Amino acid sequence: RPTTTGAKNVVAIEVNLKPEHGHDFHKHPEQEEVIYVLEGTIEQWLREEKQILGPGDSVFIPADVVHASFNTSSDSAKLFVTLGPCVGSEGYQLVDVSSEAPWNSLR
Repeated sequence: RPTTTGAKNVVAIEVNLKPEHGHDFHKHPEQEEVIYVLEGTIEQWLREEKQILGPGDSVFIPADVVHASFNTSSDSAKLFVTLGPCVGSEGYQLVDVSSEAPWNSLR
């Protein structure tokens, strides 16, 4: 968090996704994001396109682009996520769009 690191341009987060859990469709209006898979396999959505990512795979998400990450396996998944620039006290902002069309009907 910027409040503890003093960072202004980069937020780095380790994300653990339990089996059958994920981050539903959302966007970061003012931030770019990179998701790098450390362990496990995820179903990664970028706009309306789905791909499967495994260890060593990554995806770049431009600012204000809707995306989602789901762990559809029976094993945990670990991701390293970076966003930039920092926004707010938590370092990132998230706008949930999972209840809106077309995102609410994609999976």
